[in-house]
Amino acid sequence: MRIIRDPRFVAPEDRGAAAAIGNFDGVHLGHQAVIDLTRATAARLSVPLGVMTFEPHPRQFFAPDAPPFRLMNAVTRAHRLQKLGVEKLYELPFNNALAALTPQDFARLVISEQLALAHVVVGADFQFGKGRAGSAADLAKFGDEMGFGVTIAPMVEVGNGEVSSTAIRQALGDGRPRDAAAMLGHWHRVDGPVIRGDQRGRDLGFPTANLSIDNLHPPRFGVYAVKVDVLDGPYAGSYDGAASVGVRPTFGINTANCETFLFDFKGDLYGANISVALVDYLRPEEKFDSLDALIVQMRADCDQARQVLADV
Repeated sequence: MRIIRDPRFVAPEDRGAAAAIGNFDGVHLGHQAVIDLTRATAARLSVPLGVMTFEPHPRQFFAPDAPPFRLMNAVTRAHRLQKLGVEKLYELPFNNALAALTPQDFARLVISEQLALAHVVVGADFQFGKGRAGSAADLAKFGDEMGFGVTIAPMVEVGNGEVSSTAIRQALGDGRPRDAAAMLGHWHRVDGPVIRGDQRGRDLGFPTANLSIDNLHPPRFGVYAVKVDVLDGPYAGSYDGAASVGVRPTFGINTANCETFLFDFKGDLYGANISVALVDYLRPEEKFDSLDALIVQMRADCDQARQVLADV
């Protein structure tokens, strides 16, 4: 997959794709449906399959001091899109210039002139241009005028509700990772390089691989049964484990992170890139009166996580 980050300088071979457009935070089932429609159109037109998205997320651009809300960072999103077979990822810089474009100017300058897209696919709730003034129907009208095709994808529903990043955030915040996974079409994951922590887990007999959750929507604090993929290095592979997401109140005031204990693992993961999938929520985070009480609970957590993961 090629990532194109500057629409002003696009190689000829990167122009002319059929592209799905959106933020694709989480790459959930609704996003995947849009991409599948785009894939069918790309095959029909014999052009590459593309996705157009934005970095930073527009919401992050307009409200930089708002609480973290993203389900995925840009790297994780790109990995997920690559797994779906996307060939061209147009990761456009969302800045003042782009935000100031009217809907018509965005269609003309970015879609038609800079990227020369043959066809675009958007969700029924798509809005674009300055002030989010443009609708999916407006985009279809511009496509007719400017010579690119437009498909409007219907909303996807799971159970009794529409699939959305907002609904997924709510499920994760409630400690319902399986409900989030049903909407995502995959486990919600925390990805990144393993960072050095306080090494208390090692002292307690439970060495953990620590990940930052900065700038991501935090799931409900507590203990989870998890599946872990070590993505590189000598220990690359898949493991089961238990993870604690939160601020570790037994040890005072700490920055929230994700600490994962890999079952039946011995090795040094510092600096390795890992992906932690939240499978089931086991219990809330709590403050213990003693280390002995914490160790007893950690053993119980690991036993429970093993039982949960045996059926996954």
